[in-house]
Amino acid sequence: MESQRRFRIGVDVGGTFTDVLLVDDSSGVFHVAKTLTTSDDPSIGVLQAISSGLEGAGIGALELRNVIHGTTLVTNAIIQRAGAPTALLTTRGFRDVLDIAREHRYDMYDLLLELPRPLVSRENRFEVDERILADGTVHRALDLTQVDAALVEIERRGLRAVAICFLHSFRNSSHERLAAARIQERAPALRVSISSEVAGEIREYERTSTTVANAYVQELLDEYLGRLETGLGDIGFSGHLLIMLSNGGAATVETARRFPVRMIESGPAAGALAAAHVGLLSGRPNLLSFDMGGTTAKACLIEDGKPFTTSEFEVDRIYRFKQGSGLPIKAPAIDLIEIGAGGGSIARVDRFGLIKVGPESAGAAPGPACYGLGGDRPTVTDADLVLGYLDPDFFLGGRMRLDRTAAERAIDTHVARPLGLSLEAAAWAIHQTVNESMASAARMHAVERGKDVRSYPLFAFGGAGPVHAFHVARILRLREVIAPFAAGVGSTLGFLAAPISFDFVRGAAGILDRLDWVEIDRLYQEMEDEARELLASAQVPREAMSITRSCDMRLAGQAHQIDVPVPPGKLTAERTSTIRKAFDETYLRLFKRAAPGVPVEALNWRLSVAGPRPGLHTPRATGASDARAAVKGRRPVYLPERGDFILVPVYDRYRLGQGATIGGPAIVEERESTVVIGLGGHAAVDAWSNLVVSIDGE
Repeated sequence: MESQRRFRIGVDVGGTFTDVLLVDDSSGVFHVAKTLTTSDDPSIGVLQAISSGLEGAGIGALELRNVIHGTTLVTNAIIQRAGAPTALLTTRGFRDVLDIAREHRYDMYDLLLELPRPLVSRENRFEVDERILADGTVHRALDLTQVDAALVEIERRGLRAVAICFLHSFRNSSHERLAAARIQERAPALRVSISSEVAGEIREYERTSTTVANAYVQELLDEYLGRLETGLGDIGFSGHLLIMLSNGGAATVETARRFPVRMIESGPAAGALAAAHVGLLSGRPNLLSFDMGGTTAKACLIEDGKPFTTSEFEVDRIYRFKQGSGLPIKAPAIDLIEIGAGGGSIARVDRFGLIKVGPESAGAAPGPACYGLGGDRPTVTDADLVLGYLDPDFFLGGRMRLDRTAAERAIDTHVARPLGLSLEAAAWAIHQTVNESMASAARMHAVERGKDVRSYPLFAFGGAGPVHAFHVARILRLREVIAPFAAGVGSTLGFLAAPISFDFVRGAAGILDRLDWVEIDRLYQEMEDEARELLASAQVPREAMSITRSCDMRLAGQAHQIDVPVPPGKLTAERTSTIRKAFDETYLRLFKRAAPGVPVEALNWRLSVAGPRPGLHTPRATGASDARAAVKGRRPVYLPERGDFILVPVYDRYRLGQGATIGGPAIVEERESTVVIGLGGHAAVDAWSNLVVSIDGE
């Protein structure tokens, strides 16, 4: 039976739509489905989307080998404070770590500075006597009677999760494990997370914040996955359910349940992975990934076919672009920037008479005004419809008709009349405001990484990405936009391209020339044994596992570190010079100058394990090479250069074959997305069905 299962499904839950991409691994044929997200219980929308995809492909759930899924559930639970009531068990004297944080003002000039609100209130933090020193030796044994006393109070208060974070537990986890075992023995219903497993590395505040977040969302995710597994079983699925992690890898349900904090950026990570996959296939390993959906837009730099990654990020920022205004999460993740600018982002006029768009979104319910589901406030989708970029009769391939009159009424009432603008001028102002916001975010993302954004083609996907990509590229002075086939469900391709993988870290700080290499080698062996056991539980053969190692290093005395590759094999003092050379090379690549000849300090030792990447090919273009055969009509489209509506040709994406060329202005439509080609744009279809738009210089 297993050999007959040749189909896999990727499922992405967004703020507005739930997307499905089903692939036949034997033929490479894709099937696409898209449904409105069911916000109250996303599993309902996921099951509806999967059923729709199966129906479209004409197969049953028994033929599915894998379902790979990503969700914003964890992120939303933290932002909305919708997790389980949680307790923190910590070393005496460290109860206020979550409030003290870094003792750093992220905006030194803001007299009314607002700090992120901890997930655990002060009264639910419990101290116990124990102390482990920085070298891992036990200074004071754990007092289990105090753990018992804390547990009595935790149960009395109705708290349902416990985060345990003891001082220096990243060097010696014995006290955390003893406390966890005691709690699970006496209160097995409580969810327990220990910092040495969740984020076993230096920096007390970040480690505590991450462990608390993991405990806080564990119950919610466990129940969600339980409903999803039950629902999949009800429709006949008996294959493997895999969960996308923030680092761009997939994991088993059991792993996701243990470490739900690793899923915070799972959806956006899939999008960047999809861009990297298509870029490598089509010979473009360097890209700026641009994913614009119904609620948010994400940008990510990709070099040599790999997205930039980070070991720490923030969630629930008070100010979107101010680092330090959110809750820190120490977990491997694809490094991207996200802004509240999607098709459902709501436009308004502020008290200064300026147009603002987002981050508030109409979501799936009530949705943009043009959806006809009760929304009456203008959104980006309403503006795009009024500008002629969207066909009201062909949204989602005609399965959802848009109400242009409602869109016009919303824009006129809330933007045009308050500002004394014409309807089309107001719609264009909304459209361009969003473009400027996204361009600024992408430029900032590149500059912070020492990159010139102008040297990257823009890879645009998501339901709204190709609609806005041309004008975003113009603002950034880019010369090429790439819109992949089935761009509207582009992120789901990343799920199907993701290998099963996981990341591990152990903290062991010291000057490179004075490290105990026997201890470092032991840590790596411990991580590798755990890594191989984890992937073996997901049926990955040992010979198919790949291991990579790295270390967080910095010049002695610095506050921030860089990620340096660590060579395979046994580590000894004789290899110190090799690792120092790797640090110097990484430093030069990042900062364009040689590292000064001062001692180097190692902090955290990292290991990543991954299974083989699934074989996956994008569909080849099969339409006509003469674009005239794909013209489906003409419609008025607003051109800002002319300040008016101009009749432009509309092309059927499915009838465009390799070599077909299109001169702008033009519109190219497929069921889930629309590509807008402005004046000065010239498009061609490549062998992988990508629509490559070249933009003339101004």
